[in-house]
Amino acid sequence: MLRNLSLTSRLTIFFTLVAAAVVLGLGWLCMVSADRHFLDLDRMALEDKRQLIEDILANSNSAEDARWRLGESLSHHHGLLVSIKNSSGQTLYKSEEFKFLEKPISSDHGKDDHALQTLKSGGSEFHAIQFQTVAKYRQEDTLTASVAIDAAHHQEFLEELQRSLAVYALFATLISGLLGWIAAHQGMAPLRAMRSRAAVVTGQQLEERMPVEAVPIEMADLAKELNQMLDRLESDFRRLSEFSSDLAHELRTPISNLLTQTQVTLSTKRDAFTYRDILASNAEELQRLGRMVSDMLFLAKTERGVDLPNKEIFSAAQEILALCEFYEAVAEEKHISLSAHGDGCIHGDRLMFRRAVSNLLSNALRHTPQGGEVKVIVTDSGTSTEVVVQNTGTEIDPRVLPRLFDRFYRADPARSHPDSDGAGLGLAITKAIVEAHGGIAEVTSQQGKTSFILKFPHL
Repeated sequence: MLRNLSLTSRLTIFFTLVAAAVVLGLGWLCMVSADRHFLDLDRMALEDKRQLIEDILANSNSAEDARWRLGESLSHHHGLLVSIKNSSGQTLYKSEEFKFLEKPISSDHGKDDHALQTLKSGGSEFHAIQFQTVAKYRQEDTLTASVAIDAAHHQEFLEELQRSLAVYALFATLISGLLGWIAAHQGMAPLRAMRSRAAVVTGQQLEERMPVEAVPIEMADLAKELNQMLDRLESDFRRLSEFSSDLAHELRTPISNLLTQTQVTLSTKRDAFTYRDILASNAEELQRLGRMVSDMLFLAKTERGVDLPNKEIFSAAQEILALCEFYEAVAEEKHISLSAHGDGCIHGDRLMFRRAVSNLLSNALRHTPQGGEVKVIVTDSGTSTEVVVQNTGTEIDPRVLPRLFDRFYRADPARSHPDSDGAGLGLAITKAIVEAHGGIAEVTSQQGKTSFILKFPHL
């Protein structure tokens, strides 16, 4: 049941229970202190009467003198009851109301020789002490005195105090509960404000942020984390929107070419050779579409944190030399010098590594002018292996460098090549492969050289 209550209700119940416990505890403390105070007052009064009785007996010359003196001194004290007997049980003096001398003691208060006792008589309660003394006129006889005082007025005061404290505790608890609800409701106001702002966040409105400065310190960390989450969502949503737009643009051109070419072909009757030529052209466009779709599926998998299919430790130089041998014919055709230097171990997937470096080599050979140079430099630092694919040629605008690894992005027209069948996904795939290995991909372009740097950590 408590699980279904709101946080404000839970805090209100907690405040109410705490307030009730505190008020009831203070009430109990007041009752105990008042009771002890009245006991001390009664004990002091009874001790005073004990001394008075002892003085009277010490100065009495006979039993009649003692009885007369005791009557004169004690009879006018309201609520005071006295009984004095000798060792043989004969009564020397007794108040008229004293009717419970032989009754057992109900309770004791104190551990001295004159312990304060609580005696009951009908509906009344008395505090009493007993002590032994001797009279002047008969030193050899021991007298037993019982002195009691009516505690009714004290009990009435305690009962009235108890009723007053009960009423006060009830109202104090209710008021504390109300104030607790107000405090909890006001304290939860920042959360309600955060909820209101979160409610307006949609796919079209992602710029809303939590009010970090306007919330208490305890909620500031939560607000910051929510803002960071919204920043990530906004960034991912923007990238997704851009990707969808770029994808539609990239797919529209080949599909439009296929549709136009097919419609033109079907408009008139043609010979078999023309049909074969058109089908071959359509097959090339379809292959390009197939590669684009395959690359997009690969990028989608890597962004979801795909595990490396076949983890192993292998030599980077061995794979790079095999790739250089594959691209050697292209390099010779363009009179480009292609070389590899250094070695290091790679902890990861061999085929994915080859694909990443192959994308860089293909890109470097495409953008290197005739007579240029392409180098692959491998450096092992002990904690990571760095692979640098460097080519000579026109420098890339520094404003363009941060976007080179974006999907479907192509550099400025000065570096574009219409004869390329690429879709602008090669560098994005390379970056995704390196990040899947826990590494980073960077690019620099200065002094007539462009370098793509791949860092693979040793896991």
